[in-house]
Amino acid sequence: MPDTPFWAVCLVVVPLFFAIICFVRSSLVTFLGPLAAWLNALAGLGMTLSFVHSGPLRYAIGGWQAPLGINFSIDGLSVLLVAMTAVTGLSVSMYAKGYFSLRIGSAGEINRHGHQRAYFWPVWLLLWAALNGLFLSADLFNIYVTLEIIGLAAVVLTALSGKPAARLAAMRYLLVSLLGSCCYLFGVALLYRSYGILDMTALSRLVSPAPLLWVSLALLTTGLLLKTALFPLHFWLPPAHANALAPVSAILSGLVVKASFYLILRLWGEVFAQVLPFAAYVLLGVLGCGAVLWGAVQALLQKRLKMLIAYSTVAQLGYLFIALPLIRLDPGPSAREAVILLIMAHACAKSAMFMAAGSIFLKAGHDRIDDLDGIKEVLPVSSFAFVLAGVSLMGFPPSGGFLGKWLLLGVSLASGQWWWGIMLVIGSLLAAGYVYRIACHLLVFKASFSSRRGSIPPVMEWPAVLLAVLAMILGLLAGYPLGLLEAGCPVPIHACLEVMP
Repeated sequence: MPDTPFWAVCLVVVPLFFAIICFVRSSLVTFLGPLAAWLNALAGLGMTLSFVHSGPLRYAIGGWQAPLGINFSIDGLSVLLVAMTAVTGLSVSMYAKGYFSLRIGSAGEINRHGHQRAYFWPVWLLLWAALNGLFLSADLFNIYVTLEIIGLAAVVLTALSGKPAARLAAMRYLLVSLLGSCCYLFGVALLYRSYGILDMTALSRLVSPAPLLWVSLALLTTGLLLKTALFPLHFWLPPAHANALAPVSAILSGLVVKASFYLILRLWGEVFAQVLPFAAYVLLGVLGCGAVLWGAVQALLQKRLKMLIAYSTVAQLGYLFIALPLIRLDPGPSAREAVILLIMAHACAKSAMFMAAGSIFLKAGHDRIDDLDGIKEVLPVSSFAFVLAGVSLMGFPPSGGFLGKWLLLGVSLASGQWWWGIMLVIGSLLAAGYVYRIACHLLVFKASFSSRRGSIPPVMEWPAVLLAVLAMILGLLAGYPLGLLEAGCPVPIHACLEVMP
């Protein structure tokens, strides 16, 4: 069996190679795009299995060591996020294959949707390669390069629908992404000026409190917060996610925003943890609380299904930032495991919701929530997938969302920071409110429902069900992915639950 570095290189090279081929030969995208998705998922599986046997390692590409070379740092966290990207990306890719085939099959829409499909696959595969490269990179400048590719590719995908609202949202997204990239790059430059190295492991041993360090950290964090869309910097996210094509919305919400948060988790949880004051973590936690409240309230007020899901993303991202002060307080792995579970559960559930919403839109011809009564009579599978994914967002057992919030609640009570636990409960109740609001329309019986199209192909419905089910059972299977954080040794589920004081 090939070793871990082989699979790591494949995770970047394979999607990048197929992205170039799909761009040059657009007539072959219907075959090459899904093939690349399967090969990339295979590479993710291969690296995960190899990591279980060999454990963490660093790999210098071409033999060039830091600070000159490009180094991959392969540990439990990076492997988990690569695996999450592989599963979610494969599901979205299968959905996209059916989505574009269905739309191109409609009379009078061949040219427009054929153009969308021709550009979707190369840009999506380029973004996928950059995501894998970001999760594996050990150097802050190499990470900047992947961040820039992710941002530009995400903007192109957002504008792909061609609607005026989508183009406006993409332009706003572009400006925010460039501003975030500039802030991040200036922060990287200041760090290099101070320490002469950008390798994250080396930086964690060298950093010490200094004014220049605070400025660089402020720039790095501001840039990443803009890209993550943390409240109150979230203004660009809802219109971008809501007006994009359905598979693009699933990619943006399920994967793209996780990339910048992953870097925040690395920087605040590992590299600079020993020099950052606890008050800084509290500030991010407070902003996370604001995101939970504001996003959930706005979701309750929305009339369009995709806009509701987009504001739900703003709220769900808040939980990840609430976890940061708890990670700082918790000497054990519970808070860190909780945030990883929340990331994976949210990626699966939110991608499933956007894919199901896309099927509902194509079937009904709209996504007005109040006019969806009876949709389950003609689209039962997608309706079930949407509601099941919503149950995970609410935090009901045995979902990954439930276990992640349960672990955080235990840490908050054990550390005496009970107010974070209260916010977790309030956020879950608000999430139950907007999920219930949708379920009341999706699951209600209605004798007749006026549909715009014929049947939705199974390749569009079952990937959403797969991700929704995975989000639900993630709590039961949590010992296996969390075991990768300890270099591949699965832990029993009862060990994860024994954190309550």
